[in-house]
Amino acid sequence: MGSRMSATVELPRIAVFGPESYFSDRKHGSGLWAAGIRSALQVAESEPILLGEVAPSGTWENAFKGIDGVVLAGYDAKAPKAIDLEECILTCRKMRLPVLAIDHGMHAMNTAFGGSLFTDIAVEAPEALQHRHPPERGLRHSLNVRNESRLARLFGEGEVIVNSEHRRTVGRLARAFRIGATALDGMIEAIETAPEDPWWALGIQWQPACATSSGLDIQIFRCMVDFLKAGLQKVSSPPMRKAA
Repeated sequence: MGSRMSATVELPRIAVFGPESYFSDRKHGSGLWAAGIRSALQVAESEPILLGEVAPSGTWENAFKGIDGVVLAGYDAKAPKAIDLEECILTCRKMRLPVLAIDHGMHAMNTAFGGSLFTDIAVEAPEALQHRHPPERGLRHSLNVRNESRLARLFGEGEVIVNSEHRRTVGRLARAFRIGATALDGMIEAIETAPEDPWWALGIQWQPACATSSGLDIQIFRCMVDFLKAGLQKVSSPPMRKAA
């Protein structure tokens, strides 16, 4: 994370790379707050910095100066190129920048470290449940949260319902991660780094910032923000004086 110092803890500055909002939010708007990652991060008490949908012309290191964490988003054809996302993710790992990877962001996080994808679940895993329901958007389905995962601390263990509609998903899991949640058919819906890994990273298949998200979804962003605030608190706290 960045090394900014202050007398009080600042709002974490979180870069958002990829589409900031869901293209059909107006049609399915029913959220408790304005749809979009920027709005969700603001509700979670952080300062979002939008990088857009095009990789920066300079290096990722320069783009992330003064940044405390990164959200990688992607929706269907609007997602940034996988090579851009993979390079971005590897830079985050190198810089120890915490990452929340959403949808295509999670896919790129897995492939960046040697994992694979199901590019068309219906074709490559015909025994799987229906994960895509065109032309309607905003449909939700159940998933099982793994014990002792980060999501279990947020949602509790067991079955929860999220806004998840997709054609692709993680296939072979990269060794850098563990499974955080699966759909009822076993398809991977969330991945994360292990607690002992110094790099904090969480990837989710669903859209926690779209207009049909639930109150639980904001906890995804608060989880990341709370982690960043704890790090900034350590940086900004003065060293303890030794007793005379």
